[in-house]
Amino acid sequence: MIIVKKASELRKIISIKRTGAALAGFVPTMGALHKGHISLLDVSKNKTDFTVCSIFVNPAQFNNKEDFDNYPSTLENDIQLLENNGCDILFLPSADEIYPSKEYAQRKFDLGYLDTVLEGKFRPGHFQGVCNAVYRLLSLVNPDSLFLGQKDFQQCLVIKKMLQLENLEKSVRVFICPTIREANGLAMSSRNMLLSSNEIKKAGAIFQSLQMIKKNLRSGDLSALKEKAKAVLAQNDLKTDYIEIADTDNLQILESWDGNKKLVALAAAYMNKVRLIDNMLLN
Repeated sequence: MIIVKKASELRKIISIKRTGAALAGFVPTMGALHKGHISLLDVSKNKTDFTVCSIFVNPAQFNNKEDFDNYPSTLENDIQLLENNGCDILFLPSADEIYPSKEYAQRKFDLGYLDTVLEGKFRPGHFQGVCNAVYRLLSLVNPDSLFLGQKDFQQCLVIKKMLQLENLEKSVRVFICPTIREANGLAMSSRNMLLSSNEIKKAGAIFQSLQMIKKNLRSGDLSALKEKAKAVLAQNDLKTDYIEIADTDNLQILESWDGNKKLVALAAAYMNKVRLIDNMLLN
């Protein structure tokens, strides 16, 4: 595995790797890697000729400085994990490499409705920060395929929207890969490292609440179902930011269902100070 820290070096190495029209896969991460990240690497290895992974804790997408300061870092373990699992290139940029000038960090993307609901509502500016970093990374890696995890369902839609805005949707194929879970159903996340074993056990209630919604989904009013899901979280000491049912195509939040639209349930809740998100396709 080649480890690169400079954008100029990355471009040179990728140009060499592309000899013979080899296809490049890209897995962007913020480190503190787990089996979910490795599953993205595995899919990329199956679908492309070589894979670039990045580790960059993006300050622009944290609207809470304490959250940024407390984000877990396990770089030595991450490097070993990627090397053991066949990553070809690891890009470890500094903030100055991603944001060499203010214009790279302050660009505004017209994300519309997606920027105003759920994560967009509770974390203002978050998706603008995501798009600035991902757009810059894509310009450096120039991949044929981009691999993202379904756990960040709204973020996946945001990135796809950004690709459309920048006329990149035809040149970069996006693969949204299934969420990898702990034994109790809790979605694997770097933030899980901040939880005790007892907190991880309780946080499994997020998955249980989504399962309950899926099992009891009926056409008609959805408000009672959402309230029951919130109660499941509250019973396990989880403080709910939101639990909603939305159209999978555009994340339009629904209060009633016609029995036909494809739905996704999405949740965000705090286990003490650790904020966790998850989602589940319902039909």
